[in-house]
Order: sequence, then C-alpha cells, then structure tokens
Amino acid sequence: MVMRIRVASAGPLVSFQDAGRPGNMRFGVPASGPMDRVAHAAANSALGNVPGATAIEVSLGGVVLDVVSGAATIAVAGGEFDVDVHGTAMPSWTAVTVREGDRVNVRPGRSGSWTYVACAGELDVPHWLGHAATHSMSGFGGGTLVGGNEFDVGMPRVALEREGEIPPPGFRRGAAHVVRVVVGPQERHFEPAAVEAFTTSAYTLTDAYDRMGVRLDGPSLALAGALSIPSEPVVRGSVQVTGDGVPTVLLADHQTTGGYPKIATVIAPDLDRFAQLRAGDQVRFAAVRADDAVLAARTDAADVDHYLASIVLPGRTLSHRLRQQNLIGGAVDPSSER
Repeated sequence: MVMRIRVASAGPLVSFQDAGRPGNMRFGVPASGPMDRVAHAAANSALGNVPGATAIEVSLGGVVLDVVSGAATIAVAGGEFDVDVHGTAMPSWTAVTVREGDRVNVRPGRSGSWTYVACAGELDVPHWLGHAATHSMSGFGGGTLVGGNEFDVGMPRVALEREGEIPPPGFRRGAAHVVRVVVGPQERHFEPAAVEAFTTSAYTLTDAYDRMGVRLDGPSLALAGALSIPSEPVVRGSVQVTGDGVPTVLLADHQTTGGYPKIATVIAPDLDRFAQLRAGDQVRFAAVRADDAVLAARTDAADVDHYLASIVLPGRTLSHRLRQQNLIGGAVDPSSER
C-alpha cells in the first residue's frame, strides 16, 4: 500500500533530505543533509519514523503538495512557517492527517528559512551513496522538487493520536541572533583589529544565501598578508574570508576543501539556529574557547536526545487496541455495562 503525492508547485531549494551522507569528504562529497538538523529529526521522531528518515526540506520559496491517493499523517517542523491543509490554516510544529484530494500548502511565515515535511511512512525517492540527502549543486540524492513531480510514500500510516502540536525545542532558543564561534584556525592571517571587529560587531546576512553558505555584510576583515593558504578541509560552520574582507559562513552543502583563510568556526549547537536566520537579519559572533565549545556540543547532544525522546508518541498498548475493536459484537448487552 502506498500514498501518492503530486508536487503542484515548489520554490527554489525545496529538496528531499535525509540526515546526511557522512564519511565521504575525502572523496570530495559533503555530507549535505538538513540545514536545521534538529527540526528535521523532530518531524520524523514525532511520527515514529526511523532516525534520519527522508523528509522534504522547504525553503522560503514554499511548496504545494496534492495527495493523489492514499492517506497518512504528516508532520511539519522548523521555523515559523504557515501551513494550510485543504483550507484549514495551522502553524508549523504540527502534525495532521492528509487524505486523497487534500492540498498541503507550506509557505514562509513570521520567521525561519527552512521547515520540514515528514510523512508517517517511507518516501520512495532516489538514493546516492546510500542516502537520499540532496546536494543542491549537483542534484545527487533524492533531488529537488519541481511542479508536476510525483512520488510515493511506502507503508503510509495514519496516526490520529499524533495530530496536533509538536513542542519545539525550547533549549535551542538561546539569545536572539547571538552565535558562538571558536576563533581560528587561521586568525594569524588577519590584522588583530579584524578578529576584534568580527567578535564585537553586528553583521547582516545578505541575499547571497543558499545551502552552500551565506555571505555577511559588516566591517571588512583586513588580511595580514596571506590571501591564499594551501587548500585544506573545511567543515560546516567555517567562516571563510575572501580578499575583499567579506566573511562567508559555510553551511550544509559546503565544499570539502578551501584555500581562503578561516577567521572562526561556528560551534555545532548554534548552527541550526544560525541557518534559520533570513537575509537582512543581524547576527553577532561571540568567541568561546575550544574546550567550552566541546562541552557545549556534548550538553546539546544530550539535550537533543532527551527532546526527541519526549516527542515520540508512545505506542498504544494491546489493551488499548483491543478496546477499540468489536471482537465479539452482540455477546455483551451494552445496557448491562456499568
């Protein structure tokens, strides 16, 4: 049994993403995966899907999906997007059951750049190197969504008991638009005033923003001579600075090596929140020590695990299921029940 979905329309950078494709950077292949990893995991966990299951990552371009056949419960998590299911408006961070003939319209709301639509079931999409995560530049993986596309959801499940609000991860809120970084590893290639400016000034996200990274507008970061360094591995969160002194924060589809000096690296617990900022938003970078960043990452990982476990709907007991079935109809006189 399958549920079939048709894409009525989709904005740019709307794609299929599983949890990512790790372990291939030595071959020049970034991990890709969701821009907001916790929101992606939340959408799947709320429905009881396996960890890292494929979901639809929706950009500010939005997406409109038509249910051609079948039924399943879906979850939308991430940012503050607006969701409309067959004329009924609801916010993101919610689960709802959709059926044949329903139209699901997901569009940007008050804040956030990415949200995720997960289905209770298995999205039947292409895999590359064992994963459905889509690399935006090459298209490898599940692929981007365009109007007219159709895809199936295998083993769809209707979970009426799951419908309603999905609690967002409150522990991830933090100070508004303050992002922690570890300075380096090439801070020696910058003028001392540049490092101070980067960690004390406000920067604005520009519209040069995609899954590879985002350029920032703010004080120019003057180099102390070396524009180019031997190419070396880069990671998600690296802050590269080009010869014009403009910093770029690398994101999910970042290149695997780079020769521009890196003034800092955004720490892992703050990357999802940073990725949810929009062009025009301001951000400040607060420097922390490397050992503090490690402690923050460990604490955050434990908090994420606890949060995801808390939103999983416990399976109903056998007694609960039996009470919903008319196993021996007529054997008991309902009027005699007390």
